[in-house]
Amino acid sequence: MRPKLIKPLVFIACLMPVANMAFGGFRAQLGANPIEAITHETGDWTMIMIMATLSITPLRRITRINELISFRRMIGLFAFFYGTLHFLTYIWLDKFFDWHEIVKDVYKRPFITAGFTGFVLMIPLAVTSTKGWIRRLGKKWVVLHRLIYVTAIAGVTHYIWLVKKDEAKPFMWAFILSLLLLWRIVDWTIKRRKSSATKLPAEPTLAS
Repeated sequence: MRPKLIKPLVFIACLMPVANMAFGGFRAQLGANPIEAITHETGDWTMIMIMATLSITPLRRITRINELISFRRMIGLFAFFYGTLHFLTYIWLDKFFDWHEIVKDVYKRPFITAGFTGFVLMIPLAVTSTKGWIRRLGKKWVVLHRLIYVTAIAGVTHYIWLVKKDEAKPFMWAFILSLLLLWRIVDWTIKRRKSSATKLPAEPTLAS
């Protein structure tokens, strides 16, 4: 695998959803409620990008294709990009920057609270995604970027609480996230046991 050759293709592929939305809006093909269509589409792609970001490490370990890690930052930033579009659709096209109404929504509507929490947690992840911040934060960077799991949980919760009828899609994301969290727990447990085993003193032998 040559990441330098594949990265531009992945970048273009990640831009295709927003290009399709823009084209659909230009051609008036977003249905009877364009704002709702954009809200759902940007929300779906935010979840797709978050789950793709979380899937890279397990896939790298399973396939042993270490080059996959070079795509994680880009896909993570696209998750923030679509999350920002989703948030802007709500505060701009839906609420017209009525901050009083927005604050009331965040306070009174649990699904808005969960979604807002998930978006806010994505901001420090996006800001500190550069190599400079990785060097400055050191080991703290790894701890900080574990917030992606909290973001994913908040996003899935937002989706489940939002949907009233067809719950298949949000529960599909909940299932995928559960698998990814389970993998992380198992991987952490195995590493911890190996680390403990290497620190144990050697068993005395007859020769000693």
